Amino acid sequence: MARGAIALLTLGLCGCEGIQSALSPLGPVAREIAALWWWMFGVGVAVFVLVLTALLYAVFSHPDRRRTVDPERMILGGGIVLPVVVLSILLPFGVIVGASVSDERAPEALTIRVRAHQWWWDIEYDDGTPAGGFTTANELYLPVGRQIELILTSADVIHSLWLPRLAGKLDLIPGRTNRLVVEADSAGILRGQCAEFCGLGHAKMALVAVAVPPEEFAAWADAQRRPAAEPEDELARRGGELFAAAGCALCHAVRGTRAWGRVGPDLTHVGGRLTIGAGLLDTTRDNLALWIAHNGALKPGNRMPDFADLDRQQRDAIAAYLESLE
Repeated sequence: MARGAIALLTLGLCGCEGIQSALSPLGPVAREIAALWWWMFGVGVAVFVLVLTALLYAVFSHPDRRRTVDPERMILGGGIVLPVVVLSILLPFGVIVGASVSDERAPEALTIRVRAHQWWWDIEYDDGTPAGGFTTANELYLPVGRQIELILTSADVIHSLWLPRLAGKLDLIPGRTNRLVVEADSAGILRGQCAEFCGLGHAKMALVAVAVPPEEFAAWADAQRRPAAEPEDELARRGGELFAAAGCALCHAVRGTRAWGRVGPDLTHVGGRLTIGAGLLDTTRDNLALWIAHNGALKPGNRMPDFADLDRQQRDAIAAYLESLE
C-alpha cells in the first residue's frame, strides 16, 4: 500500500519537469502561471482534506458523538459561502496573470510573426535592423533577457500556440491577429504545440523553442539571413538537382536558388534545425529520406505528396542536399 502510494506520488512529480512542463518555468510570465497553479492546487488540496475529514468523522466517529446538521446551513455554508469565498480569492489572481500574456510591448522588444498552417508553423523575424528580417519554420529562437512580441495569425483554421515553459496558450484565428508577449530569463530548449484541435495532424504539430544568450542569437540570425550555400559534395549537388526536378521548389523556398515556393515550410537552413516535420523527427539524413518517402504515414493528412516514384538512391541524394542546408 505504502509503496503504491509512493510510486503514484513519484509518477505525479515527473510531470513537474521536462521541456514541456508548465511547472518548470523558463520566463517571468510562465513563473506567474506556475505560482497561480500551485496556489490553486494548495487551495484544492485544503478543500479536499476538509471534505474528506468531515466524511471520515461522520462514518467512523462514535454514534454518541454524531449530531444532525441542519441541511439549510450545510447548503448555505458548504455549497454557497465556501465556493464564493475561495473563487473570489483566486479569480483576481487568475485575471491578472491571464492579462500578462498581452503586456505592453517594450521599445526594444523583438517582433516575431507566427503563422499557423495545417500542420506546421511559419515563423518570420523582424528585428528592425537594416539587415532585414528572415523566415524560418517550426523552430523559434529567442534571445535570453529580451522581451519577445509574437504576432499570431492562421492561414486556414483555428490553431492555438502553447509554450508551457514561457507563457499561456493563445489562439491563432483566421482573419484575426493576436499578440503574445514572452520572455526567457535563462537558456534552454523547450517544446510547444498546437493546443486547439485543428484536423487530422493536430497531435503532431509541435514547435521547438530555443532560448540562447543574446550574442549567440545574433550569430544565429546573421546565419539565417544568408542564402543557402552551394553543396560541397557530389551526392548533395545531385540531390539539389533532383529537388528542383521533382517539383519540391514549387512548394518550398530555398533562398539563393530558384526555389521560391510558399506552400510548405522554408527550407533555406533546414539542415541546421533540431527537428523536421514540425517536431516529429530529429534532423538526420536518414530521417529526411524517411520523411520524403513516407510523410503521409508519419503525419496523416499533411499536404506533401509521398514521392513513391523516386528510388532509394534519389531520396538519399535529396536528403543529403537538405542536410547540407545549415
